Amino acid sequence: MSVHSESMVAKAGTIANQLVEWRRTLHQNPELSFQEYETSEMVARLLRQIPGMQVQTGIAGTGVVGVLTTGKGPVIGIRADMDALPICEQADHDYCSRRPGVMHACGHDAHTSILLGTAYLLADYFHKGRLSGTVKFIFQPAEEAPDENGLSGAPYMIRAGVLEDVDAVLALHMDPENPVGTARVHDGFSMANVDVFRGKITGTGGHAAYPHLGTDPVWMLGPVLQAINGIVSRRVSPLDEAVVSITQIHAGTASNVIPTEVELEGTLRSYKPDVREFLIRQVENAFALVSNLGGNYQVEVIRGEPALNNHPLINQWLTQTIQDLFPGFHIKNEPFGLGGEDFGHMTQVVPGAMFFLGCAFNDDVPRELHTPVFDIDEKCLPVGAAIMAETALRFLSGEYFI
Repeated sequence: MSVHSESMVAKAGTIANQLVEWRRTLHQNPELSFQEYETSEMVARLLRQIPGMQVQTGIAGTGVVGVLTTGKGPVIGIRADMDALPICEQADHDYCSRRPGVMHACGHDAHTSILLGTAYLLADYFHKGRLSGTVKFIFQPAEEAPDENGLSGAPYMIRAGVLEDVDAVLALHMDPENPVGTARVHDGFSMANVDVFRGKITGTGGHAAYPHLGTDPVWMLGPVLQAINGIVSRRVSPLDEAVVSITQIHAGTASNVIPTEVELEGTLRSYKPDVREFLIRQVENAFALVSNLGGNYQVEVIRGEPALNNHPLINQWLTQTIQDLFPGFHIKNEPFGLGGEDFGHMTQVVPGAMFFLGCAFNDDVPRELHTPVFDIDEKCLPVGAAIMAETALRFLSGEYFI
């Protein structure tokens, strides 16, 4: 066990109430992707109160980066996302969202608070000259939704050079499926490639009483649906993680008119790069079936964030830190699911890892991510801050190395 371990847990405990206050302030004032103006202002103000902290604002629009450095030595980045979701909160606690239709339903308020706490915990070590190196505290906008260019916050932070000198990058995520005292750590691909397909089937349309006089795109839709829905069950190995879901179908204006076109939209999820490419080809092949039925088609696939690829060595750091700080923790070695996480962009650039930190209450009431009732057991906040701070401290001290 590191000589710092017990003191780091104790130090985190002293700021537990402050972490809760920050988290609840953020929870009451959620802001959507690329609109985190008040959030970033709060983050920057709190960072500037830390002696020696260099603060950069306006990165990728509303991003904030705080830097503690001695000028020489290894560099580690720790990332938190700040944006909320367009969800109307359904809860009766006294820190509910004050903004109708906007809610922190994915725990980004907790992520931001934990990273602020991590900065406060590490600042004392820098101030006393006990560390050599650099920690970058990366507060990222827009993890949840892309802009008009199809990009979320992480690619913009990378383009701004945030990771150019970083040796390793860490992140965590709230996990409402498991209680406080649990962590999920998984090597390699752990969250999904996220791609969206949009397609259009076109025919002549016509009078609904005389379908034989034209070509019917609604009829052509049938085999296309069968082909798309059969991709995973019949074309992809059951040993490969993959999902293809059709989420929108739009057609028609009246009961007596065969429409001229049908529009479809859906999502493709996968872990492996080759499976990702295979799904894209199969969706294109499914739409091509209408060519033999007298119709035409258009289809495009919009590539979203890449799969989160966790570096095994950095996962070893996290696992060792958790075991040393919290010996009673239950560490689960399992992937996080087929949800998307744009931290995957960062792990493509530098070695990095994200772990899931249990935050569920012990009451068997489901409060899942992206739901109106999502909430966390705030006892996870000092736990997360201690894990992040201790891992960074060990890296800068030479106990961990990449």
